Amino acid sequence: MSETEIPQAPQTEPAADEAPIVHPKAPPIESRFLYVDVSALRAKQLRRGARVRLDRSAEDAAPATKLVKPERVAMEEVKQNLVQWSLPDFKVVIDLR
Repeated sequence: MSETEIPQAPQTEPAADEAPIVHPKAPPIESRFLYVDVSALRAKQLRRGARVRLDRSAEDAAPATKLVKPERVAMEEVKQNLVQWSLPDFKVVIDLR
């Protein structure tokens, strides 16, 4: 049997020099209920594959405190005002029966 070389597929690495995406800062959240609500919605986005908005250099500095769960990542993103949110317009209904 003759030995033939099997061609290897070129390995592609993610570009390390990609420009980071800059997200505008959101207004601070003053209500605990709103904080939990926004964090839960953001955690759902992260579980479905959304990109993390936290600064990666901060994670490299302290690997012991690296956030793993999407809920914790979402809470930290909301705390740093990296998640845009808005309240719906409420309609006032007056019942005069």
